Amino acid sequence: MTDPNLESNVKHQALFDAIDALTETGKLRRLAGAFARFVATLGHTPPPLLLACVLLSELEGRGHSCLVLADLAGDPSPQLGWLDGEWASLRAAAAKGGGALPRNAGGWRTALQGCEQVWPVGDLDFNQPLVLDGERLYLRRYWRDESTVAASVRSRALAGTEGAQVDTAIVRGWLDKLFQHPVREGGPDWQKIACAAALRARLAVITGGPGTGKTYTVARLLALLFAMAGDDAPALRIALAAPTGKAAARLKQSIDTALDELAGKLGDALPLRELAARMGGARTLHSLLGARPDTRSFAHHAGNPLEVDVLIVDEASMVHLEMMAALLAALPPHARLILLGDKDQLASVEAGAVLGDLCAQAESGNYDAATCDYVLAAAGETIPPAFRERDGGPLAQRIVMLRQSRRFGGPIGKLALAVNRGDADAARDVLRGDSDGRLRWIEGARPGDVLALAVGGRSGAGAGYRDYLERVREGAGADYESWVRDVLQRFERFRLLCAVRDGEWGVAGLNEAIEARLDSAKLIRRRGEWYVGRPVMVTRNDYGTGVYNGDIGLTLPDPQRADSLRVWFPDGDAVRSVLATRLRNVETAFAMTVHKSQGSEFLHTAMVLPPQANAVLARELVYTGITRAREFFTLVSPNAGVFDQAIAGRTQRASGLREALGT
Repeated sequence: MTDPNLESNVKHQALFDAIDALTETGKLRRLAGAFARFVATLGHTPPPLLLACVLLSELEGRGHSCLVLADLAGDPSPQLGWLDGEWASLRAAAAKGGGALPRNAGGWRTALQGCEQVWPVGDLDFNQPLVLDGERLYLRRYWRDESTVAASVRSRALAGTEGAQVDTAIVRGWLDKLFQHPVREGGPDWQKIACAAALRARLAVITGGPGTGKTYTVARLLALLFAMAGDDAPALRIALAAPTGKAAARLKQSIDTALDELAGKLGDALPLRELAARMGGARTLHSLLGARPDTRSFAHHAGNPLEVDVLIVDEASMVHLEMMAALLAALPPHARLILLGDKDQLASVEAGAVLGDLCAQAESGNYDAATCDYVLAAAGETIPPAFRERDGGPLAQRIVMLRQSRRFGGPIGKLALAVNRGDADAARDVLRGDSDGRLRWIEGARPGDVLALAVGGRSGAGAGYRDYLERVREGAGADYESWVRDVLQRFERFRLLCAVRDGEWGVAGLNEAIEARLDSAKLIRRRGEWYVGRPVMVTRNDYGTGVYNGDIGLTLPDPQRADSLRVWFPDGDAVRSVLATRLRNVETAFAMTVHKSQGSEFLHTAMVLPPQANAVLARELVYTGITRAREFFTLVSPNAGVFDQAIAGRTQRASGLREALGT
């Protein structure tokens, strides 16, 4: 008897050969071809299904949660742009296995919905690995995650305390006490509006760019929740979380500072310091949910929910689809979820762009009459007509965009706004026209320019990595921990960000080159993998040592053992350390990707663009890199035209979440 799997492989050999060739050139991941071969073992596999499987797997690795069938029709869409000229040859190779491929989305749907390996939503479900929902093809787990997020968000947007049940007079009294700062002319106090709006349901999304005061606002929201809880306030269980350890530490520090300031203003009106002390520290989402090593599961889920009444998640743009689904499943129905983040930042490296999908209409507001009336009564603020919509949906009423930056209005802020608008001319003018040294553009840069900047910084903007390494060389003195904190703080003043990982202008090449330059300058002594002064980034969660993906630490001498090295990590106002030999999943971090820098902020940020444009370069990446800079920003580009091309491109992730949410 003929082996059907062998027969299928022979039939599709031309396509598998084409897939292998693209894998060797780096256009496809090995996983994409392996997934297609796996699907081919599950039954009869027509060429359209195999080709769709390859592309679906590859798109998942590029952050998309699904494959939109319309993208397969005719010439490839921008979502498949990485294939360049190979698209036609890939289609031709697939067609050799059984005739011409469909030329439109309807044809692709017809070709896929009859396959044994595909479940068309609405038909009998046999737990097939692929799901066809309308004209989108999913890996089953991403369809399940997207469905979970959509259902939970809709439910939370509709449920909870409605405006008519909130005592708006009491709310107004507290908000007037909590917000005593002068509001800039030209609009309402969106921070105050955000606090009032957050009382009306079990979901609140507060989005805004740098300096718009997201944590300032949520600190006042916490005070308002304590005040409205009355005698029950001490029992209110509040959790703070973020995707990375650094972002969690910054959230806790910012909220503690804001609450302490508020406590001084409120006095005996609200025992805010005592109430705030009960909150505990901020945690990573993995830690909050109880991640289990070497599995995708968590200790907390729908059957074992989190014991919280209020959950605040910062840097929500970094929360990928699978994590958001797990978080929402583990959140008890009565709890309030408050998401903070900048909708214009890069989405997570992993699949999904949840915050971006939630905030798709945030710019226009779309507040209905009931929301406008409630905000006027509870906050004393009038929502301008431009942000009103008679039939604004439930989700729109739960989202507030902060529109006034109280800190980010100088040249860096102007540059970020120009980039966000896609205005390359204005961005170039800002870069070249800054007279106070906040901005600098090194056009036509050479590798040596990057190395000089990394080691010595630039005039008026700090000393690059030399600053912290000279402090390392001075030694600790009597107070070792204070010295460690000082070294870490100096290191955090400057960071080199890259758009790409590979090549001379990427993370890998620049880290090697910077190490060599620092070694030749006798600022480090690199005699192996580990050396004093080496900065490292954790690349995988390690629950045994308590370090998590994205954590950054510095390698310094062990104060207890002369021949040992420890890696020191900031931990709020304190520091903690791990033996260097126990850290296996780390990489040198003189240079890091823009993606990995999210949740961080540096006194001086330098961003390096590659010589040629690619699919990774887009407006969101440039915006995110710029907004990591607190006071100084340097753009390094060997080819000035790449900057314009990056601003012109936008990151569009394939997803069905917006449609499911009705945004």
